[in-house]
Formats: sequence, structure tokens, C-alpha cells
Amino acid sequence: MEEGKIEEILRIGSSRDHAKKERRVRSSFFATVRRALRHVPFMEDVVASYYCAIDPDTPASTRGVLIAALAYFVLPMDLVPDMLLGIGFTDDIAVLLAAFNAVRGNIRPEHYQRARSALDDL
Repeated sequence: MEEGKIEEILRIGSSRDHAKKERRVRSSFFATVRRALRHVPFMEDVVASYYCAIDPDTPASTRGVLIAALAYFVLPMDLVPDMLLGIGFTDDIAVLLAAFNAVRGNIRPEHYQRARSALDDL
């Protein structure tokens, strides 16, 4: 996936856009995680990113980047539809890695603890 497209996807946008994306993420994140578990090799980081994004103590800019990436992740019809076996999550992986690498320092140990617990429950 080209870098310009990833930057466009991760653009934070207006507060209205952010709120819409956050609602989408909160409502369908774990259903998407269940479908993607075998396809995304760093799922613990993805789930920790979710907990970081919904943590009110996380800086707003970090929350914005993560919500944008996670909204792309939960959207079933994106550049490469998630339903395509084997390759459906490749574009999601690129976007998630870019977001994760941009905000890695804000994802705290407690986010990882919650991620491990959530993944154990799945």
C-alpha cells in the first residue's frame, strides 16, 4: 500500500468525523478481531492500541491516529475487502502498523494487560 494512501487514512479529521469513527470502532472492533485473529500476526498490539485509543488519559492526537486506523480495520469493504481469503487484511495490516509505529510510546503496559485478557477471553 502506498504511503500517501496510508497518510490519508490516518488523517484525524474533524471532531464529528472522529466521533463517527469512534462509534464504529467501539461497536464492531471485537467482531473484526475474531475474524482477523489468524491473519494479523500482531493482534495483541492491535487490541492494546484499541485500549489506548479509548483511554481518556491518552493524548488526543494519539487517540485520533489510532481511531482512524482502527476504523479502517473494522470497515469490511476497504481497498482490499476483508472477505478475500488470505489477502483481505493486508491493507489493514499496513495501516495498523503505520499507526502503531507512530504512537508506540503512548501504548502503556496496562493497555497490553487488557489486550491479553481480552484475547484470552476470545
